[in-house]
Amino acid sequence: MQKKISSYPFNGTAEQEQKLDAVIAANKHDKSRLMAVMQEAQEIYGYLPVEVQRRIADGMDVPLEKVFGVSTFYAQFSLSPKGKNNISVCLGTACYVKGSGALFDKISEKLGIGADECTPDGKFSLTACRCIGACGLAPVLTVNEEVYGRLKPEDIDGILAKYSE
Repeated sequence: MQKKISSYPFNGTAEQEQKLDAVIAANKHDKSRLMAVMQEAQEIYGYLPVEVQRRIADGMDVPLEKVFGVSTFYAQFSLSPKGKNNISVCLGTACYVKGSGALFDKISEKLGIGADECTPDGKFSLTACRCIGACGLAPVLTVNEEVYGRLKPEDIDGILAKYSE
């Protein structure tokens, strides 16, 4: 599954920029620390927008293509912001066979967003994952750390309502 680059405007703060600059300064002489710098940058910003990737590339003196390559290869990195409530729908084999695709489509329709997108109000984001290890409860989704299993599309409205307050 290819990662989607965020279409949301970047809204970094001066404080975040100072933190990132300090991380880069502490690691810029060791290019093998690139991934660690990227991990810390994601902790600071919550995701790795292209503006942050560019700052890392310039500060670490590595090509932007290398930073982008790492950020798109490893699943731990996100190129789009996460909402207050991140919904992750399992599309692994057991869940998919039992209807998780329909769950994903229903959530996408209700929220007006697709995979790796965030609602304009920042309340929800939607991702697809391959397996969360709860195959016996298929189909499964999580909202933040809470697991919901044995779902049907009709269950989605109630789940979303719980987090809409």
